[in-house]
Amino acid sequence: MNTEITPSIIASSERKIGALTGGIHPEENKHQSTTTPITASPIPATLVLPLSQHVGSPAESVVNVGDKVLKGQLIARANGFVSAPIHAPSSGIVVAIEKRAITHPSGLHDICIVIDTDGEDRWIDLRPIPDYSEVEPEQLIQLIRDAGISGMGGAGFPTSVKLTPRSPIKTLILNGTECEPYITADDMLMREYAAEVIAGADILRHVLKASECLIGVEDNKPEAIAALQKAAINKDIEIIAFPTIYPSGGEKQLIQILTGKEVPTGRLPADLGMVVQNVGTAVAVHDAIYHGKPLISRITTLTGKALTIPRNVEVLLGTQAKDLLPTAQLNADQLATLVVGGPMMGFEVDNLNIPVTKTTNCLIAGTVEEFPEHPPAQACIRCGLCAEACPSSLLPQQLFWHAKAENHDQLLHHNLFDCIECGACSYVCPSSIPLVQYYRASKGTIRTQEAKHAKAERSKVRYEARLERLEKEKAEKEAKRKANAERAAKLKAAKAKAAAEGEQAAPAIEDDPIKAAIARAKAKKAAANGSTTAKPTSSVLSTKQKELKIQLSMAKAQLKKSERALATTEKSGEGDTDNLKANIQMLTQQIDKLQKEYDSAAADIPAVTSVKPKKPVLTDEQKRQKIELAMAKAALKKAERALATAVEQDNEATDALRQAVDECRAKVEDLTK
Repeated sequence: MNTEITPSIIASSERKIGALTGGIHPEENKHQSTTTPITASPIPATLVLPLSQHVGSPAESVVNVGDKVLKGQLIARANGFVSAPIHAPSSGIVVAIEKRAITHPSGLHDICIVIDTDGEDRWIDLRPIPDYSEVEPEQLIQLIRDAGISGMGGAGFPTSVKLTPRSPIKTLILNGTECEPYITADDMLMREYAAEVIAGADILRHVLKASECLIGVEDNKPEAIAALQKAAINKDIEIIAFPTIYPSGGEKQLIQILTGKEVPTGRLPADLGMVVQNVGTAVAVHDAIYHGKPLISRITTLTGKALTIPRNVEVLLGTQAKDLLPTAQLNADQLATLVVGGPMMGFEVDNLNIPVTKTTNCLIAGTVEEFPEHPPAQACIRCGLCAEACPSSLLPQQLFWHAKAENHDQLLHHNLFDCIECGACSYVCPSSIPLVQYYRASKGTIRTQEAKHAKAERSKVRYEARLERLEKEKAEKEAKRKANAERAAKLKAAKAKAAAEGEQAAPAIEDDPIKAAIARAKAKKAAANGSTTAKPTSSVLSTKQKELKIQLSMAKAQLKKSERALATTEKSGEGDTDNLKANIQMLTQQIDKLQKEYDSAAADIPAVTSVKPKKPVLTDEQKRQKIELAMAKAALKKAERALATAVEQDNEATDALRQAVDECRAKVEDLTK
């Protein structure tokens, strides 16, 4: 079913509107919550802030339990490129960092920062930028990232990431469609904050360097369109209204409507030179730049027949549903179900403790009349209505069969991930088959399998890298071992060669001129002395001396033994210390007596004296020659050591060192003549 869409209002120029494939017209139920202006919800006693309020990695807490925080203070920093920080929505004390119920269709609990507010609502010091045009785009992107801004109308993709595309951007599109039934948050925001929407668009356009800016709005919002037109006077911005059809608010669907272009499968709008942002995101960017405020609140629609006064409220992030719904006068007896988001793409929760997050655009307190029990699914009759309603031109019935059969290859072949989960197929299905639930479950299974496969691939890469590293280390060790073996073989061969040369030279040692010269020098020295030194004669002990020496040694040994025994006894406190002391005294006296007798016996033996030779008197010339000879010998020894080292290491300088040794030997020979 193709619907040709024609423009109803264009602010600055005529534009041909493209056709949206498929689409449906469910009952809107929007008028209930647009009768009163946006009001600020009161500060709750407790704020519960999940660390994961966006697509990507959860934020990382930077506060501890017991810390006092101010409004706007950073309490969790971004953890990676695709992540966003979180700030305190009001002043108070951090009372817990623990798992709490979060806004999720599975009813999961996740890590949250819990703040007990103090009612003072004290701000941190803000740093507004009065003129964004004087700031570099990169710095503005960082400020937007630091403000924690993520998509306010979809899955919550971090805005700073979308502002850093890989391709040049020509067109900025602001999405003011809000096609989902019941939700009017963007409608009321455009009515009351149109100037901020336009100012935020200017900032985003400046950052992206986009040459054109389009704002798409369904024609069921005339007040919002008029407000935007008024705010965009003298601005090069097109406000384009088009007939209402669901789901025209999908990113790819809106691009198709406004530009007539289709984003190919597996591609992004940025690949076509376009970036799409929600109008609420534009207002958050305005507040971050012009006022320095981080994202700590949002406009949320409170609606449903269980509420007496449906309305839109500006609510602090982290406010729990149990504290928020009473501001619209909740009739608890009539409450049958609580839906987060719209009836088409939202999900039911059974816990009123869930907090409002950056992506919570609507809470529907529905009655049994509004949300009756879903009828049981019947067999598919292949009527084809789901294919006619699909805005992505898919084949929902084929996807359904493959999902039931868990045939993931066929699901991917039929472009399962092009499904935006709008629910149009389920809405028109006469068999009441929950088609979207099948697709959503299959997507989750495929993502899990792909994550496991990617993990296995990473493990495989690490394992192969480890094997490669071990093989490399093994090869290096083997090469080192071979090099050591070769070096040892060369050294062994060099030593064998030197030994062989030594044996050949042994018979001629006496004919060595150096040896002969040294011998002649010794002879000359002996002749110059003119006398010989008599060797001292060792003293000869008498029989009495030998006996006394033995007795003296035995007495000294007994004394040492007694002293050790006394020390042990005194330390332990056991034994006869008096007896040991008396024995030591007796041995000391005995040793003194034996020493005197030994000295007396030694005095009776005549001493043998030795005759010391007179030192020869050297002339100055002899002294000079002696010094030169000593220096030459030292140089020869040094050269011989260097030559031996070079031979062991197979050094290229071996020949030069041999020549140096020969020269040193010749010099020694000349000096010893």
